[in-house]
Amino acid sequence: MGIGVIIIGDKILSGRRTDEHLTKVIELLGARITATLVRTFASGDIVFSTGSIGATPDDHTRQCAAKALGVPLALHPEAVELIRERIRDTAAQAGDKPADLESPENLHRLNMGTFPEGARIIPNSYNKIPGFSVGDHHFVPGFPVMAWPMIE
Repeated sequence: MGIGVIIIGDKILSGRRTDEHLTKVIELLGARITATLVRTFASGDIVFSTGSIGATPDDHTRQCAAKALGVPLALHPEAVELIRERIRDTAAQAGDKPADLESPENLHRLNMGTFPEGARIIPNSYNKIPGFSVGDHHFVPGFPVMAWPMIE
């Protein structure tokens, strides 16, 4: 299911007014994801969640899961090593010089290894960027080529 917002107005298009709707809709959707996770964590059911676990501004699942559990996000040390390994592999495949693991973009990529405190990683055979599990909840990327083997 996709979610969209159509924001219409001459004042927004001309720049005389800044859109504030999108920010509010994102906030409301984040609260909805969190509320759903609060309910499912309490259910005792096995749950698979696909998508929105990356490090871009539109990815909210990691934060919502932590909030639903009442725990902070924490950089998972094993995830850090896997992400760095992926960065090095990508640079080597491109024939580039060795990867600069301290560059701003590579440091940002480490956010993909920030999970609710106490989470376990789910290995990703496709590109090494792990998903995570908390209890019987399992969080994987939205791309089937990655998600399906991780769920299996």
